[in-house]
Amino acid sequence: MLIIDDLTVRIAGRTLLKGASARVPTGARVGLVGRNGTGKTTLFGVIAGDTSAEQGHVEIPPRWRIGRLAQEAPNGPDSLLEVVLKAHSERTALLAEAETAQDPHRIAEIQTRLADIGAHAAPARAASILAGLGFSASDQQRPCAEFSGGWRMRVALAATLFAEPDLLLLDEPTNYLDLEGTLWLQDHLAHYPATLIVISHDRDLLDNAVGHILSLESGKLQIYRGGYSAFERQRRERMLLDQKMIKKQEAKRKHMQAFVDRFRAKATKARQAQSRLKMLAKLEPIAALVTEYVRPIHIPAPDKQLSPPIIATDEVDVGYEPGHPVLSGLSLRIDNDDRIALLGANGNGKSTLVKLLAERLSPEHGTVTRAANLRVAYFAQHQLDELEPGASPYDHVRRLMPDAPEAKVRARVGAIGFSGLAGNTKVEKLSGGEKARLLLGLATFSAPHLVILDEPTNHLDIDSRAALIEALNDFPGAVMLVSHDRYLLEACADRLWLVQGGTVKPFDGDLDDYRRCVLSDSETDAEHAAKSVPRPAPVAARRAAADKRAATAPLRKRVTKAETELAQLTRQLHKLDVTLADGDLFSRDPARAAELSKTRANVVDAIAKAEEEWLAASAALQTA
Repeated sequence: MLIIDDLTVRIAGRTLLKGASARVPTGARVGLVGRNGTGKTTLFGVIAGDTSAEQGHVEIPPRWRIGRLAQEAPNGPDSLLEVVLKAHSERTALLAEAETAQDPHRIAEIQTRLADIGAHAAPARAASILAGLGFSASDQQRPCAEFSGGWRMRVALAATLFAEPDLLLLDEPTNYLDLEGTLWLQDHLAHYPATLIVISHDRDLLDNAVGHILSLESGKLQIYRGGYSAFERQRRERMLLDQKMIKKQEAKRKHMQAFVDRFRAKATKARQAQSRLKMLAKLEPIAALVTEYVRPIHIPAPDKQLSPPIIATDEVDVGYEPGHPVLSGLSLRIDNDDRIALLGANGNGKSTLVKLLAERLSPEHGTVTRAANLRVAYFAQHQLDELEPGASPYDHVRRLMPDAPEAKVRARVGAIGFSGLAGNTKVEKLSGGEKARLLLGLATFSAPHLVILDEPTNHLDIDSRAALIEALNDFPGAVMLVSHDRYLLEACADRLWLVQGGTVKPFDGDLDDYRRCVLSDSETDAEHAAKSVPRPAPVAARRAAADKRAATAPLRKRVTKAETELAQLTRQLHKLDVTLADGDLFSRDPARAAELSKTRANVVDAIAKAEEEWLAASAALQTA
């Protein structure tokens, strides 16, 4: 069992963990969640012994091997298979000793141990892991140095998984993977034979690969049983319960304080007043769950819809070298309300297709027809490097609005998510999530008709991903997505295109069908799975999706209205409490005090009704 006891950690004067405690059972698969910057990676460092704690300690069984994804990608002349095999240090050492051992007894011990750890089947297991992460049989024999940094990070992940440590610590392992690699990893982790803790913002992985959620919030740790959806439900119920308990406690505190203020000076009541003061001192406050507000993401809607199709391709070939197209024979159509997700392993041409549609690449052959006045927003992770490090969000927006008044520019910067002083922060000091938000705001600045997002979630936490999903579903134009986040694809896309074999074709199955195809690693099975399940026609599916978005619009408005009303009533209650806290009011103006008390009671009742309305509206929206 892994025991974290009363842990306090400060980094650069900032307290990340304060009296945090948790117990992780042996063999448990745990997802570690929390907002960006709360200290999840720091906790991994403490567990691994790389970071020291100011207070408390971590207990790990003495014989446990800890495995953690390397921070630097492997490199060198060794083949990928050799790099992965060397990750199992015991196997490597025993094989080297077996070459030189002379003592018959020691030779027998070595061979017995090699058999126990499955050393002779290790090459096949290593090859299977590499294949699951996207490396072909020929790739596995190539030197590691021939691959880019992102692919070498996949090799590092493969090596960590192959070693099968007793405690496996994985920090955002899907960041360098495509959807296919993510689906394989999810299945692999779901059957991991030892203790696993994974930091991830991928809801699908956290729902299907782990059995516990370890939440890090306000410096404290709390473990929940089940996947992320179960954790979210339990946490929401706990928040509501804590809010009710806080209200009851505050009412009790005010009642006792009023008694003390009223009778402290009277000799006959002095003893009772002192007793109430002692009770107030002993009344421990209930720690409410404090959630950091996540600013909504807004994608400006186009002023008017264009005549469909907005983009059509006819027998198009496209690539980077003349005569060597990456994709051929593309005859595709995109309409105003399309929600398209691109499937296919990395290297098959997904990025090539979106660059063609975004006019970053020109076709070699064939024609691309675009609607007049079409505006396309294109977001890709590599564009984060194109932001100017020394410029602020305000500077980037000002360049797009050179003649606009200051107030209008500031308002637009705030709408992107950088209100007040945050708008003046230099890009080099922004977090990855903040840079992604800025880049998305700049890309969609001109109210596009088509939004193309290539891996938009890499730097976003779960709450920010939820904000992105809501923004995409509210956006009335067309959307095309390339992402390894299955939850995002299922929430936003109603059409699937498979990029494979140098071409692009509609995939009429769903993501469950595609997952089975990936795990079976058989193209024939993929086609069979897609054809074996009857699906609605693409036009009908698009129409149904559009109808669904329109049908949920009143529910979203109902939720927003309830939230606004609840906020107004809460502010009114606070003002009334401040006024009624004046001890002289009851003797100076008893009529007004009585009237305010009656108003306060009505406001409390209204808050209760508003909370019920918000809960009902939220439940209805979630069900829809």
